[in-house]
This record gives sequence, C-alpha cells and structure tokens, in this order.
Amino acid sequence: MNPHTPHSGPDDRDDYLVSRPRAWFAFAMTFALMLFDYIDRQVIVSLFPHLKEAWSLSDKQLGALVSVISIVVALGGLPVALLADRMSRVKSVAVMATVWSVATISCMFTRNYSQLFAARAMVGVGESGYGSVGAALIASLFPKRMRSMLLGAFFAAGSMGAVLGVMLGGVIAQRWGWQAAFGVVGFPGLAVALLYLLVPDYKTVELTSRLNKAKASPWNFIKHVASALSDSRTVWWTCVGAAFQLIVVSTVWAWLPSYFNRFHGAAPDVAAKQAALIVLCGALGAFAWGLVVDRAAARRPRNKPLAVAVLCVATLLVFVAAFTVTMPASQQFLLIAFGGFLMTCTVGPAAGIVLDVVHPGVRSTGAALLSLFQNMFGLAVGPFVGGAISDALGLQTALAVMPAFGLVAAACFLLAARHYESDLHRADNRLQTYNEVPLASASA
Repeated sequence: MNPHTPHSGPDDRDDYLVSRPRAWFAFAMTFALMLFDYIDRQVIVSLFPHLKEAWSLSDKQLGALVSVISIVVALGGLPVALLADRMSRVKSVAVMATVWSVATISCMFTRNYSQLFAARAMVGVGESGYGSVGAALIASLFPKRMRSMLLGAFFAAGSMGAVLGVMLGGVIAQRWGWQAAFGVVGFPGLAVALLYLLVPDYKTVELTSRLNKAKASPWNFIKHVASALSDSRTVWWTCVGAAFQLIVVSTVWAWLPSYFNRFHGAAPDVAAKQAALIVLCGALGAFAWGLVVDRAAARRPRNKPLAVAVLCVATLLVFVAAFTVTMPASQQFLLIAFGGFLMTCTVGPAAGIVLDVVHPGVRSTGAALLSLFQNMFGLAVGPFVGGAISDALGLQTALAVMPAFGLVAAACFLLAARHYESDLHRADNRLQTYNEVPLASASA
C-alpha cells in the first residue's frame, strides 16, 4: 500500500483528494452502480399490468413490491454505512452490488406473489447503504464546490436507471414474458461489482482523540456516532423534507405506466416508454437543480435550502394542475413531464446539505441517516399509499392527491434554512482539525 498524502484536508483546500483521473473513475463506477441499482429496483413497475393479469393482484399488492425494497434499505442502511465508515467502503459496495444483482435474477424463477415479494426484499438487502456509501465517497474525493452538482448527477443515475428499468421491462415482457425482464437486467451489475474493486478508497478521520477506546465497546462507539450526527438541526429537517418530497417522486415513478395504460389506452410496452420519458425528465432535473442550487448558494449558503423549498411548491402546483384540470392528452403529457423535471429537485441538494454539516468521520453514516428517511418515509410510502388510494378512489385521484406531500417538504426546508449557516460554520471549524487520507487502492 502506498497512501497518498494530500496537502491539506479535502474540504478546507477545496481540491481533489486523489488525482483527477482516479477521482473521475471512482465517480463513473459509482454512477454506473447507481444506474443498475435503480434498473433492478424499478423494472417491476412496467410489469404491473402483466402481474395483475397473471395473479389477480390489487394495486396495493403491486405497490408493496416496490415499497418493500425501500423499507429494507431504510432498516439496513445505517448499520451497513456504519460498518463502511469504519472499514472499506469499496469492498462493501462490491458485496452489496453482487447481492442485489443475484436477488434480481432470482425474481425470474418465482411462481407466486409470496416468492416474488421475498425476492424483492432480498434486492433491498443488497441495496442497503449503497447510496449513502457512494455519496460519501464522491463527497470526499471531489472538491466541496462541486458537491451538490456531482451528488445531483450521482442520484440522477437513479432516475436514469428507473427510466431504463421501466422501458426495458415493458419491451422485454412484451417479447419474452415478464420473468425474462428480471434476468436481463440483473446480470450487468455483477460485472460492475467486480470492476468496482479498482476504485480508490479513503481513510476515515477519527471521531474523537479517544476513538480507539470508544471502539472497544460497540455501545460506546454507537454513542460517539450518534453524538456526531445529532447536533445539527439542519440534518434532521433536511432528512424529513427530502423524505416527503420523495413520496411524490415514488408515486409518480410507480404508477405512471399503469395510468397511461388505464386512462389513455396505451399498450403496456407503450405506456412504459411514455412513463420512462417522464422519469428521464426527473433525471435531468436532479442534475440541473443541483447545479442551480449550487449557484444560488454561492451568493449566500442559506439560499440552498430556500431554493429547494420553492421548487417543492412548484412541483405541487404543476402536478395538481396536470391531474385535475381537463386538457388534451398531449398537453397533459407535457405538463406531467415538467412536473417530472421539477420533482427531483431535492435529490442532490439534500445530500449536499447533510454532508456539508455532519462530522467528516461519519459521512457515510450521515448519508445513511438521510437514506433511512428517504426510503422508509419517502420511497416506501408513495407506491403503497398511492396504490391504496387508487383502490379506494381511483388512480387519477391518487396521482392528484399525493403531490400535496411536497408542501410539507417545503416547510421542512424552510426550517432547515434557519440553522444551515450556523451548522455549516461549526462543521468548517471541525475540518481544520481533521484530515482524510486516501488509500492507493481498494485492496490496501
């Protein structure tokens, strides 16, 4: 092992922690795995019409096949990220990607709803902690000035993966049956998992000068981590706000293919392609709004959460109009697409805000806390609750009602803005004491 020694801490010097080519290789591989993560997660939504016909499932049951992954990810994310923060992030990611890819492939061999539900839960086991660990790696290898933009691009890979998952699922199911869709999308992740071992890792800074003593007791170590995470109101309000906005996102992602199929008479594969275009708009929005929010924060830091709050309200207004106002189908599609572009506004900035203010030694764990809220109280809620409302009142009503959660999200980001600058100042003071040193290779 030949560790590189940076000139100073990564955040105070605002520079790359490793060479630019190695940092961008790490970003490319982390981006690719996020892409396959969401391909495997979202492929099932385009298969809803086929599953409904084959097994006579309710919308609530179909939504649960999406929500179960988010619930498992939420429960497993913090323990996985805690281990990754103290051990090897790169090796942890490689193992996670292998597990979720194999679990996705196993879905093609299921013969009833219970088996498919269990296989989908195993996909969630593999995906636990990946987003938070990957985000922490990117945040540490790249300059702070690029953080929201790069994290927006990283999480936009989730939207792009959802696009490909929805589109591929519909096309493959139409030609070879819905079981084949799981097999086709599951194998590429295995190859990328092996290549990920070439990604550079970084050494973790100490939480306290007596960390070794704390690590002697698991309970004391957990208390150290909890203390490092719990002193920021910005983190908690951001986590709650991001979760509520993702209720809107997950509802749209899960139910648009069925909406176009039922209300516009589109064949399942055509409906999947139409929904994929909306999700693609979300991928573009995640990157674009990350860039916009970074620019707004350059003038004053608190503009970051304030800008996100405004965008959450705009998303609500657009979707309410799209699903309640009578208009030609083409106009409605354009309005839904614009809402799709707006709805991912929190993806990059929320992660950036949290990573800006948490202790540098628990970045993966801080991101995992955000992931817990996003998955348990955001991504898990939308498909299931939207399906339940659809069973009771109809799918169009569900799609008109669910965006109201964005108003709560906006209120949370307004509250985060009140504390962000003071929490940011405290975090910057810590960084003058700590220094992160990269590893020469993941195997070091």
